[in-house]
Amino acid sequence: MIGDRARLTTALESSAPDLLAYLQRRVGLDDAPDLLGETMVVAWRRVRELPRDPERARMWLFGIARGTLLNHARGERRRWALADRIRGEAMTDASHPAADEGTEVRDAIARLAPDLAELVRLVHWDGFTLAEAAQVLGIPASTARGRYAKAKEELRAALGVEAVPPAR
Repeated sequence: MIGDRARLTTALESSAPDLLAYLQRRVGLDDAPDLLGETMVVAWRRVRELPRDPERARMWLFGIARGTLLNHARGERRRWALADRIRGEAMTDASHPAADEGTEVRDAIARLAPDLAELVRLVHWDGFTLAEAAQVLGIPASTARGRYAKAKEELRAALGVEAVPPAR
């Protein structure tokens, strides 16, 4: 076993630059180092299968790298399919307004300061109470109430809506 580990270390040290270039040509600079790491992990798990001949050991490593690439491609296809399915469900979900409904309000919210906009979204889009939204944002409830009042004021101004006087 110790001899296998030493041979694998030698094979990996001599082949790593070529394996990395092989992976980069197929998946790009961002994913290749991760896939090289996965290839090395698989090789270590299968160290007992390592051929004794150095050239065959190199080809064995490339075979493992190819398997890692195939697994990566399958995972990417699954992620894209899931994203497409989620987008399709979101498009048909009746709880979401049509694309042109409420654009004026959404645009006004988007023009708010980020902390105010997120508070409004949490309360009105996600259905949180002000206290719950404050907890999500990690701020005191009193701060959330003040920010919410400021957001309402800014939204009224942006939308040209007058404040409703309190009932007596």
